[in-house]
Amino acid sequence: MLDLTPAEVTGKRALVRVDFNVPLDGDRIADDTRIRAAVPTLQTLIKLGARIVILSHLGRPKAKPEPKYSLAPTAKRLGELLSRPVQFLGETDTDTAVAATKALQNGDVLVLENTRFLVGEEKNDAALSKAFARLGDLYVNDAFGTAHRAHSSTAGVAAFLRPAVAGLLMQRELEYLGDALEKPKRPFIAILGGSKISGKIDVIEALLPKVDGLLIGGAMACTFYKAMGFETGTSLVESERVEMAADLSERAGFRLTLPHDAMVAPSIAEASKAHAVKRDAIPPQEAMLDIGPDSAASFARAILSAKTIIWNGPMGVFETPPLDAGTLAVAQAMAQATAKGATTIVGGGDSAAAVEQAGLTKLMSHVSTGGGASLEFLEGKSLPGVDALDDKAGT
Repeated sequence: MLDLTPAEVTGKRALVRVDFNVPLDGDRIADDTRIRAAVPTLQTLIKLGARIVILSHLGRPKAKPEPKYSLAPTAKRLGELLSRPVQFLGETDTDTAVAATKALQNGDVLVLENTRFLVGEEKNDAALSKAFARLGDLYVNDAFGTAHRAHSSTAGVAAFLRPAVAGLLMQRELEYLGDALEKPKRPFIAILGGSKISGKIDVIEALLPKVDGLLIGGAMACTFYKAMGFETGTSLVESERVEMAADLSERAGFRLTLPHDAMVAPSIAEASKAHAVKRDAIPPQEAMLDIGPDSAASFARAILSAKTIIWNGPMGVFETPPLDAGTLAVAQAMAQATAKGATTIVGGGDSAAAVEQAGLTKLMSHVSTGGGASLEFLEGKSLPGVDALDDKAGT
């Protein structure tokens, strides 16, 4: 976006795709992180005298209007964050919407209704993409969280509206993740958690040749335990992935670190009964629900010894104390590493939620706004919402 000349922006309608897919409690926004993340791009466009038209999705409506997924509350919150009036129109691909965009003055901001209310959005329908293109004179994609989706508002529109450029948030996301993969300061370690190895297999394969260390936490560690012949009790184990886990362990060698101990309990509902055991001593009637204290301390030491750290996926059931201890230990160590000069990147999704819950978001180098998009980027996959943009402004 910063490559655009003033003549390409001032007085022009900037169609900005943002990610305002925020959690709602009725018509109250429960977490405005994603709205705040778009503010720098919008403020820059306002200063340049653009006429801003905002597109976003919210929730999973079934390609038809659903009042609970209206973007009206996000428009109200955006106005508060920008300290200026923000208009809202409950339409998107209509002549009325086009007329509203043409009535804007320099610096005005207009939020249009949820793109996923429209049948063609998730199909990347060309007719809808053309309709979106009528809403602006230039296109700015600042929605990294949806960059891995080839939808009409994220990729299709760019075929009909140029220049098509990355916003400041998109640029920041790509720079942090790209630099970490291509020219990391070393030692470079990755921390992967979550429930299933199947959801992370591609990123493990992509990162193995690049990292100096790979720390595995969460329930996915249990599939590796099963490959090692350990009892896993009632823990989540992907039996069809056990052989794969064994192969990964053999190829990774010393670079792959599994938890030394585990916090186990009969169930999440009985979290108060959680206790630590060695990884080869998980009781048959209990499940691993967090990494143990020895592992948390070991992971923290590894983090503090590194210069580049990427983290994606919690270490346990972080929403339920005391099963949040492992995830919190990783988050705290990441914050300390940042203070020591390391580059720390949190890959969105549950990891970002855990860091926010711990009040440590501002102490990380970068917290991604897109869990799925950041994973696919780390896997080396192309992101349609990025590929559709100009390599340089005006080209």
